[in-house]
Amino acid sequence: MSQTKKEQVISHLRYLRQELREIHLGIKEDGLFPEPSELRGIMAQLEALLELVNGNTRIQSNSDVA
Repeated sequence: MSQTKKEQVISHLRYLRQELREIHLGIKEDGLFPEPSELRGIMAQLEALLELVNGNTRIQSNSDVA
């Protein structure tokens, strides 16, 4: 894995960890579940990370993301 690819993966993972921490705290402290759109955004980030790790360079259109 090239250095820039490794840095991209690390960046994605840091972002996802932060988002998941915030969701966890919201559920734990307030009993509030995240909005479906927030979960869809995290799922899209996970898919992008998987594609990055697998080496796929397919560019998603707006209809694929939604």
